[in-house]
Amino acid sequence: MHQAKYWKNEDSFVKCGLCPRICSIARDKTGFCGVRRNIDNKLYSLVYGRPAAMNVDPIEKKPFYHFNPGSKVFSIGTLGCNFRCKFCINWDISQAKINEAFEERTPEEIVHMAMKTGSQGIAYTYVEPTIFFEYALDCAKLAKKKGLFNVFVTNGYSMQKPLKDIKPYLDGVVIDFKGNNEDFYRDASTASLKEVKKGALRYKHYTNAFVEITNLVVTGKNDSKDEILEQVKWIKKHFGKQTPYHLIRFYPSHKMTDIPQTPVETMVKLYKLAKEELDYVYLGNVDGTNYDNTFCPKCKEVLIKREMFSSENTNLRDGKCKKCGSKINISGQVYC
Repeated sequence: MHQAKYWKNEDSFVKCGLCPRICSIARDKTGFCGVRRNIDNKLYSLVYGRPAAMNVDPIEKKPFYHFNPGSKVFSIGTLGCNFRCKFCINWDISQAKINEAFEERTPEEIVHMAMKTGSQGIAYTYVEPTIFFEYALDCAKLAKKKGLFNVFVTNGYSMQKPLKDIKPYLDGVVIDFKGNNEDFYRDASTASLKEVKKGALRYKHYTNAFVEITNLVVTGKNDSKDEILEQVKWIKKHFGKQTPYHLIRFYPSHKMTDIPQTPVETMVKLYKLAKEELDYVYLGNVDGTNYDNTFCPKCKEVLIKREMFSSENTNLRDGKCKKCGSKINISGQVYC
């Protein structure tokens, strides 16, 4: 166990200030995430130093398409989450009960493993990184000293103070939206779209991280044109039209196996709609198409070709389109 940050005593409770749930946690109880416990009126992280998943991934799998494209990341995640997504593909760890079956790995060991695998950075992912924030922060500090970058894949549920603390060390963030529908968020994720949007803006205002945004498209639940158009206009207004935007095709999983996978035709229609507002739009979980490629917004030349998370730089040089010279919204080094 490791004493947590971002909490205060309140009578016989401790109040966690890490995410918008602001859980009031009684003695010997845990918060909503299941991994932060009140012990003798002090809050402890039960997952510090205990990653439940560790893998080397292409950064495109996160998915980052405009941040250090072609690089490798050492991905880690613990048990627990502050959402209860019925469609979660990592439900075996995000919804698992806390246990100590996983071998302890210090931040020093995580950074060493990342470097040994030839990774250029560390991704805090699989579950919401906010719930293992103290561990992520300590890893990120060491990683930065060793020349590695740090990225979060987040549901957006985080408060201001933690983000201000990790600002010097966090380089990129993928914010995963589950649609633009408050009712769907409440039913499918036990969460609030309003709070997700607030959290997304906190990442913008309180970190220097490069932002990419994903949106899950579920058949008949959040796939209307009006809903997607409202979302992309919100992104354009608050993050800019050059923000990379990924529409992710739903596949049945966990507690939502009764809903069919989203038709490719639906995804393509929403792609074309989003492209009217944003420069860089992509389709996830749609294989064998050009919707994973990066195009120059001006001359439409293919700049980076992608297939199954692999990438090839075809017409990008020094952050510009080789054909027309337009500057492309790419952060970091191009490894492909």
